[in-house]
Amino acid sequence: MEKPALQAGPLLSPPKISLNGITLEMIVSRLAEIYGWVELGKLIKIKCFNQDPSVKSSLIFLRRTPWARKKVETLYLKLRRAQERKQAKLAKKATSSRP
Repeated sequence: MEKPALQAGPLLSPPKISLNGITLEMIVSRLAEIYGWVELGKLIKIKCFNQDPSVKSSLIFLRRTPWARKKVETLYLKLRRAQERKQAKLAKKATSSRP
C-alpha cells in the first residue's frame, strides 16, 4: 500500500506558535506584567482591563466572551513572535561576531 504524498506548504510561512499548555491565566498575567493594565486597556478596549482591572475579573469575562479572548490570545501570540524574532536576531549577532 502506498503512503499518501505529503503536501508542501508555503516555503516562507512563519512557524506556528501554539498555545498548548499555556493557560488563559498565564496569558493575562504575562500581558499585564509586560504592558501594565493601562496600556493593555488601550490595546484591547474591554471593560475588565479599564475599570478596576484584575486577573480574576479578566478571566471571568474572557472565559464567557470568545471574541475578547481571541483578541487577548492574538496579542499574546504577537508578543511571543516579537520576542522570538528578537532572540533569533541576538543569536545571529552573537554567532557572526565570533572570530
